[in-house]
Amino acid sequence: MSAPNTQKKPLPFIANFTAGAIAGVSEILTFYPLDVVRRLYRGLVPPLLLEAPKRATKFAANDFWGKTFLSLTGESKMNQQLAILTGSSAGATESFVVVPFELVKIKLQDKSSTFAGPMDVVRQIIRKDGVLGLYAGMEATFWRHLWWNAGYFGCIFKVRQMLPKPESNGARLTNDLIAGSVGGFVGTVMNTPFDVVKSRIQGAEKIPGVVPKYNWTYPGIITIFREEGPAALYKGFVPKVLRLAPGGGVLLLVVEFTLGVFRKALGPPYI
Repeated sequence: MSAPNTQKKPLPFIANFTAGAIAGVSEILTFYPLDVVRRLYRGLVPPLLLEAPKRATKFAANDFWGKTFLSLTGESKMNQQLAILTGSSAGATESFVVVPFELVKIKLQDKSSTFAGPMDVVRQIIRKDGVLGLYAGMEATFWRHLWWNAGYFGCIFKVRQMLPKPESNGARLTNDLIAGSVGGFVGTVMNTPFDVVKSRIQGAEKIPGVVPKYNWTYPGIITIFREEGPAALYKGFVPKVLRLAPGGGVLLLVVEFTLGVFRKALGPPYI
């Protein structure tokens, strides 16, 4: 998101949180089938329940860290480096929210899955590995979200600078759609190898006394590159980018539109 406008009072945390939640639900309902292609809506419930708090956390954290870094650095407005740092911090924050839901989604979408539903996955994981078992793949998820958000928010800032200055709300929202789509594409290019490793870490069955083949992110990336070649690190990239590129545009458009509605509703000094 853009740096806080000095002419307007920044919206409260709950406004950014709510706008992110609304955008997340909109994005998942529009693009989720492309994420699973052959299995369509199987495993939809966990990500649908997740998208509201996940995207809410993403945009609220991005707003929080943006204000924090502006204050710490003494800068009066956002720049490219701060946009990337802010996005990375928002991604790191978001990763702590999503791990259990991502784990459930991966277990349900596994072709050999025999789970009866989301709660059955949760029950079996807790029974076998305890509550901490729900956080399998935490380290990989951290890197996945850090890199996606760094690319996403960093590109949004740059693309907005490159696009013609909007002269109307419609033009501004169009710019948001374009910037968010480019950001979604770049974020996906940057984080897909981490997503591939994360899926293998979270999808593996734990065998007592046996060290998993994929246990940590960067060694896992090296192993896949060495044994399967670089293309394996981008397995599933096409359907993923077909969802996350336009999805990134929809996210930003809905967030900015919703924040605009909040500003109008609240009135001065927010407009």
